[in-house]
Amino acid sequence: MWKKFRITVDGKPYTVTVEEIVEGSAASALSSAGTGTVNAAAAINPPMAPEQAPTAQPVTAGAGDVTSPVGGVVKEVKVSIGQQVKEGDLLVVLEAMKMKTNIFSNLTGKVDVVYVKPGDAVDSGQALVSIS
Repeated sequence: MWKKFRITVDGKPYTVTVEEIVEGSAASALSSAGTGTVNAAAAINPPMAPEQAPTAQPVTAGAGDVTSPVGGVVKEVKVSIGQQVKEGDLLVVLEAMKMKTNIFSNLTGKVDVVYVKPGDAVDSGQALVSIS
């Protein structure tokens, strides 16, 4: 009997189909002949539908980090690493519930890290950009 499961590997969701081995079945006889490795990649279907946005790995916010005020999906990243920004500059555009939210810098300085890219799903409070 085949069963479908959803797993997440490195933040990417996959759907896998796995055969349940029942004692006395032909598959059981094959597996009892010896152990071996299974190529799991062969069982993995392509990533889930595009409407389910991938999730950026959450980064704990620290000093100099600009965070997301809401959960949503990153639509645009307006800055790059090394860019000088001033307080009030537009950094990232998020979309949540079909509404766009502009994320502005609350600091003046240089962009050290951009934690997200367009299409990433983010949580409220998640670090988006680090400025020093």
